[in-house]
Amino acid sequence: MPNVEILNSEGKVLGKMNLSDEIFGVEPNHTLMHQAVLSYLANQRQGTLSTKTRGQVRGGGRKPWRQKGTGRARQGSIRAPQWVGGGVVFGPRPRDYSFYLSKKERKGALRSALSAKLAEGEVIVVEELKIEEPKTKKMEEILSNLGLIDKSVLIILGEADPNAILSARNLPNVVGITRAQDINTYDVLSAEVVLMTKGAAEVLEKRLSEEREQR
Repeated sequence: MPNVEILNSEGKVLGKMNLSDEIFGVEPNHTLMHQAVLSYLANQRQGTLSTKTRGQVRGGGRKPWRQKGTGRARQGSIRAPQWVGGGVVFGPRPRDYSFYLSKKERKGALRSALSAKLAEGEVIVVEELKIEEPKTKKMEEILSNLGLIDKSVLIILGEADPNAILSARNLPNVVGITRAQDINTYDVLSAEVVLMTKGAAEVLEKRLSEEREQR
């Protein structure tokens, strides 16, 4: 059973916490993680880019000049692609780029990502991240105490904390701060280090446990 040290906001060790094998100790499935990242990125694309073909551009109903005798190249419409203001050949059309993984696949990918991070020593657990009032300097001080000021960090909270969110959002090395209930594989893999509270680790174990899926 994997375990991690629990730190306080000053970087001092308070104890150890055992983590679930089925969440933080699985063999990483790199193919599944890759598919989860592709799915996330594809689902962010709007797919609204559009162009008009020659049949959709207004005008051009009359032949610009007669077919022969002018010395110029024959033309059928001033809205043909070679004309300024004409239609576009093979231009982009609105489309849906999204593709979705099943719930089981998404959970499996997230387990793999968390297990890979833990195996590489890139998961840090703190007792809590309590900040009395929104202060970027205070959050910066906490990250400095934990040795994370020069690394990209994903902060995972057990529950939403407006003060912590406001304190971290302007720090350039914080790639995100979110609830354990809302994270995905892309979030975890996009950061060098995952910093989570003890409560967040417990929420993740409940959210991703195999037993809950079988019920």
